[in-house]
Amino acid sequence: MQLNAKDQLPDSGNIGDATLVRLSVNTLLKDSDAEILQLSVGPMDNNVYVIRCTQTGDAILIDAANEHERLLELCTALGIRKVLETHGHWDHVQAVPAVREAGIDVGITRDDSALLSSYDFVIDDEEVTEVGRLRLKSVITPGHTPGSVCFKLEGLPILFSGDTLFPGGPGNTSFEGGNFETIMKSLEERLFVFPDDTIILPGHGSSTTLGKERPHLAEWHERGW
Repeated sequence: MQLNAKDQLPDSGNIGDATLVRLSVNTLLKDSDAEILQLSVGPMDNNVYVIRCTQTGDAILIDAANEHERLLELCTALGIRKVLETHGHWDHVQAVPAVREAGIDVGITRDDSALLSSYDFVIDDEEVTEVGRLRLKSVITPGHTPGSVCFKLEGLPILFSGDTLFPGGPGNTSFEGGNFETIMKSLEERLFVFPDDTIILPGHGSSTTLGKERPHLAEWHERGW
């Protein structure tokens, strides 16, 4: 995934790490406070994200989706010890058993926890996860699944939306446990409260901003998806 030109985050600079280059990891942001890395994995081209505090070196991974050997090499290179799952659908959790076996803790919301065979901790609404000096706040957004959750990086206009919001509309609600009215409520009451310049980094595909998507809410209601 590459950010659209108008959504471009501050200059990421050079990765400077042969391991990251070999693993086809994209640097979306790198400044004096934070680094955001992205790689696409599996047959569904899932976006996996790493948020790293550049001041302390601490890092966390969002969605252990697939290709566990690749993710474990990345986790080893960056010292990642914790994974946050945006929801429990199969394409987002295929690497969970392997990362847990490697001693990395995996968290998921209570309402999606039954979709995993095992996990280490529950993610609560508005819970703050500290990543070095960075703070990542959970925003539970049911609809795609009962326990879908997004993560807002405090101090930066960046939100990791999982499968709740994409360019052009909400995530698919036709799966078991999905509900269109619920996901629209989540969008309106939980996500679109953030400013228009908030950059959305979704679970698949390209980024967008809340400002680009906000004018289409009525259209999404009318079409029903």
